[in-house]
Amino acid sequence: MRTRLFLRTAEFLWQEGHTAHATKEEAMEEADKMVHVYADFVENYLGVPVVIGRKTDSERFAGAEETFCIEALMQDGKALQAGTSHFLAQNFAKAFDVTFLNKENKPEYVWATSWGVSTRLMGALIMAHSDDNGLVLPPHLAPIQVVIVPIYKTDEQLAMISERVHELCAKLKAAGISYKYDDRDTQRPGFKFAEWEMKGVPVRLAIGPNDYENHTWEVARRDTLTKENVADDGIIDHIKNLLEDIQKNIYKKAYDYRAAHTYKVDTWDEFKRVIEETPGFILAHWDGTAETEAKIKEETKATIRCIPMDAPEEDGVCVYSGKPSKRRVLFAKAY
Repeated sequence: MRTRLFLRTAEFLWQEGHTAHATKEEAMEEADKMVHVYADFVENYLGVPVVIGRKTDSERFAGAEETFCIEALMQDGKALQAGTSHFLAQNFAKAFDVTFLNKENKPEYVWATSWGVSTRLMGALIMAHSDDNGLVLPPHLAPIQVVIVPIYKTDEQLAMISERVHELCAKLKAAGISYKYDDRDTQRPGFKFAEWEMKGVPVRLAIGPNDYENHTWEVARRDTLTKENVADDGIIDHIKNLLEDIQKNIYKKAYDYRAAHTYKVDTWDEFKRVIEETPGFILAHWDGTAETEAKIKEETKATIRCIPMDAPEEDGVCVYSGKPSKRRVLFAKAY
């Protein structure tokens, strides 16, 4: 299998969990809970909108009775499976003889779940938000939220500016905001600006002699590449609000991209045209058979990413076979 940086590599890190339950209902509740935990993390920390759904029988994890997943759309129009949660029923318990004593003191096979995400989420983060200037990191996840760059010509100016920067750093620390004061004397400010922009730091502050005299800071945001001057006495509250605004804006940009590249398709010709010319998510009717699913994949390389949990019942006909269908499913090309 071909490796792909962050997505499918020879070695990678998993966050994985396994649980065992006394009843089917408890195990199903756990599997459903965990896919929503992953969705909450990916949306509210990574800033990537996802579709929660369940896999078809063909795409389901081997040995599971249900596989739930979160699917994200990258900027090239391809889907990325960002996390999965499996209801394993008693299949693995029977295979490995995992039992417990029930209330009647009789042995019974456990009902199991398994769920996990991996370093693939780093790939999702990079592909969903980055631009031609480099990374764009959401503030809720960025290891450095604010970088401060001094602009000076003399050592005296640097000492003067650094005194004010250290005062600011103490306030940032007290506010729980992570920061970096880049006072390296081996690089010019313009180089530092470009470097931290490439690394995706959400907010950049610059301060020169004029800013010092005026008690202001130049504030640049990574997501929009815009700058403004902010008074020193309101800078901490401004940064707090700015970080939250950047987090929301990054998510909204990704959400709007997904909305603009999600298509309801009703004919096979339209399906083939969209998947080739303007790739993204396609919501289309499917007759529920593995044969049709395989044919669509063979002819277009598009797969059923999931059956969305919030998909309403809707009478229609399969986009490929013309047979009756009760709801639309989510198709896309994927990594």
